[in-house]
Amino acid sequence: MDNSQSCHTNDIASDTTSPAQQAFFDTLLSRQSYWPLAEPGPNDTELGLICDAAMRAPDHGALRPWRFALIRDDARADFGEVLVDVAARREPAKPRAEHEHRRRLAYTAPLVIVIAAAPSGDSHIPETEQLLSVGAAAMNMLNAIHALGYGGFWATGADAYDPNLQAALDFEPSERVLGFLFVGTPKSRGPSAARPPHSLYVREWLGRASI
Repeated sequence: MDNSQSCHTNDIASDTTSPAQQAFFDTLLSRQSYWPLAEPGPNDTELGLICDAAMRAPDHGALRPWRFALIRDDARADFGEVLVDVAARREPAKPRAEHEHRRRLAYTAPLVIVIAAAPSGDSHIPETEQLLSVGAAAMNMLNAIHALGYGGFWATGADAYDPNLQAALDFEPSERVLGFLFVGTPKSRGPSAARPPHSLYVREWLGRASI
């Protein structure tokens, strides 16, 4: 969306929303990913708000399929070791030294939130809906992180989907790691990244076509 379109949208919104509503949408529409991230990270009170936001995700059947693990402070050293171990087991033909660079990932943010799902196979709720609920919870966390003035980055990849990593981080065999949220203070804040106009991806269905 170019600047003229963005300003036009804001002008329309300002005519129909309250100042509080406009402030909310200004925050929501300015969220973007940041990488890498520096100290400080969220304090315990702020982290509680972030986790509470996750609990507001849509949850068909009230299954609570979300699971999160927080990695910060000295635990990042062990997390870095786990990343090297997992990569070395996944690619045993390579010398371990070739995986050492992965250790640095643990220090690219002061906080790492591991996102996982605990889908219930006994429920009539399709697993797809349960996974979508976890994704919605993660997005709520990212929005809360941004609203508090921090930056977030959702990372996935081979490590996230590796059963050895799930075991090393004490997840149950039935649980699935879906990625990592790296959280901290952006080292630099530029203008919000440009996004395409929503009209490219949204259409209105006008009913069944006449025969």
